[in-house]
Amino acid sequence: MKQQRHAVIRDLLGNSTVASQDDLRKKLAGRGFHVTQATLSRDIRELRLSKGPQGYSLPGGEESGEDALPGIREVLESFGIEVRQAANLLILVTTTGSAQPIAAGIDYEDWPEVVGTIAGDDNVLIICPDSQQAKTIKARIEGYIG
Repeated sequence: MKQQRHAVIRDLLGNSTVASQDDLRKKLAGRGFHVTQATLSRDIRELRLSKGPQGYSLPGGEESGEDALPGIREVLESFGIEVRQAANLLILVTTTGSAQPIAAGIDYEDWPEVVGTIAGDDNVLIICPDSQQAKTIKARIEGYIG
């Protein structure tokens, strides 16, 4: 849901003037996304939008494109070691110190198969609703790790 909302925000900024948070909230509602002010503030911070005389804009003056931060695929490719399954739980083994950013990246992806994550220093516990969805996520992560 968050990724879809962020894509709509990028589209709105690329195709129209957004003068205020309330203006953005109304335009999002017109596209079917009813959000609170707190959610909107988080989205603005996460997308690193800036507000100037013409209203909100994407970072670096870009009108579209992905966030400058690396995606979960790149992060797992660089820092993921292996993933193990135990029923509906996955343990993702990472390089030392990488677990928390990887867990945050998985949370950011907002995958419907993931209930939540807990990170240590070099392990991420990924909680899924059932073993079948855990198997799906395990295969996805293994594809990213390589």
